[in-house]
Amino acid sequence: MNHDTYPDSYIRGILDTVKTIAMVGISPKDNRPSYFVFKYLQERGYRMIPVNPGQAGKEILGQKVYARLTDIPEPVDMVDIFRASAYVLPVVQEALTLTPKPQVIWMQLTVRNDEAARLAEAAGLKVVMNRCPKIEYGRLSTEIGWIGVNSRTLSSKRAQSLGKGVQRMGLGHDTVRGGATPASDRAQKGEENSG
Repeated sequence: MNHDTYPDSYIRGILDTVKTIAMVGISPKDNRPSYFVFKYLQERGYRMIPVNPGQAGKEILGQKVYARLTDIPEPVDMVDIFRASAYVLPVVQEALTLTPKPQVIWMQLTVRNDEAARLAEAAGLKVVMNRCPKIEYGRLSTEIGWIGVNSRTLSSKRAQSLGKGVQRMGLGHDTVRGGATPASDRAQKGEENSG
């Protein structure tokens, strides 16, 4: 696999398939990227399991923290690694001892270890490097476009309110590039008729 670029279908297939994600290297600090990626994925319905030896036995976002992958008492579909590239190989080696093995090894932005990737792929696992599942989920679900990022529209007009909170979208719909959908067309017509 070429790990410099990934087809959207490959990333979407992973995010549509995995249900349980162990995040190695999560921080309990709410201003750290690992914390808000964990929270975001948890809010999208993934079962998130925190792994951090310094926090073992405590809770992060309501989930018990484990010291190691091998301490987790349930199967894990994906291991999301928030550690520097130099520390990835031992994490992957440990992941390969799990029964059943995870389906995916995912290395966060700036994290790349080709030796660990080869080892995981040789064992039949899918590998993603130097990507963030939060960013990929938002991009592929067009959720980013709904909140004003990557909308391909420049305007001086104030953005319209989406109602209470931000609309949560899933990956299982037809549009992946943002823009108009039948639902957005109906919503627009409803606003025009009420004004």
